[in-house]
Amino acid sequence: MLEDRTTAASSPTAWPAAYPQGYAVVDVETTGLARDDRIISAAVYRLDARGEVEDHWYTLVNPERDPGPVWIHGLTSEVLEGAPLFQDIAEEFASRLEGRVLVAHNAVFDWQMIAREYARARREPPVRQRLCTIALSKELGLPLPNHKLESLAAHFGVVQQRAHHALDDARVLAEAFRPSLAAAAAGGVRLPLLECRPLTEWTDSPVPRQSGGYGGYRPTSWRPSRKRPVCPYPNPGRYEDGKPLKQGMRIAFSGDTSVERELLEDRAVEAGLHVATSLSRLTSLLVTNDPDSGTSKVVKAKQYGTPVVDEAAFGQLLRDVEPADG
Repeated sequence: MLEDRTTAASSPTAWPAAYPQGYAVVDVETTGLARDDRIISAAVYRLDARGEVEDHWYTLVNPERDPGPVWIHGLTSEVLEGAPLFQDIAEEFASRLEGRVLVAHNAVFDWQMIAREYARARREPPVRQRLCTIALSKELGLPLPNHKLESLAAHFGVVQQRAHHALDDARVLAEAFRPSLAAAAAGGVRLPLLECRPLTEWTDSPVPRQSGGYGGYRPTSWRPSRKRPVCPYPNPGRYEDGKPLKQGMRIAFSGDTSVERELLEDRAVEAGLHVATSLSRLTSLLVTNDPDSGTSKVVKAKQYGTPVVDEAAFGQLLRDVEPADG
């Protein structure tokens, strides 16, 4: 049972009428971060309109492949061998999500992994909106040292028991989301809800590289191009090797990435970075896995002396982005 950590002052008598009627706090563990990686466990805490817990659910999922970083999630091939396939739990999972806002920490990742699994099963997940607790903590102005789940949990006094275990991560997030939701309601804060668009196309055969797809996944078939919001932070300058990224830095990407480009860009934006579509003298950092490719961005980076890191290094840097000044 989750403890009620809200106070009378943060529990308004008048709840915003525009707020959703229910939430599904979700965490999934996966074989990795790429387009063809799979879910190996999933957990859902269902919350009512005011964040009260209704029930919770957890399942292992057989990914039909290597489980990936066992040292992180602890799920070996032997453990997962007898687990149900995703198509076997898809209906139950859907019933947990039906009619609710999907809530997750770095929600774009959990949503895209779920959307791909439903696309493989040739089904559509019943989710139309998602809420990222990173974005909500920014809206609330919480004084967090970084955007890690453990920092959000510590702020609300929530004790983590098994990090990277889907059920415990979902519990921790649900317990931290409750007072966040109450604070948002008390302050009349508009929740940072984003639309969830399901995948509409999946093929069993690999899609040719020139078509922009990987392993049968056609990224352009489900997510329209969109204009990103303006970064609210000033550009603090170039990235310096050995130091953290800082909110407001201008980040450019070039070439193929193992993680979907838009997912990387969304993570950067949610961390407070500015995603640049071109490279200039003001660019703080170029992310590319092929620094010798000769693309226009790589060439300009060499001309301007712009720092360059690969995708893996960028992923590490995203874990601890320094807040903007002031």
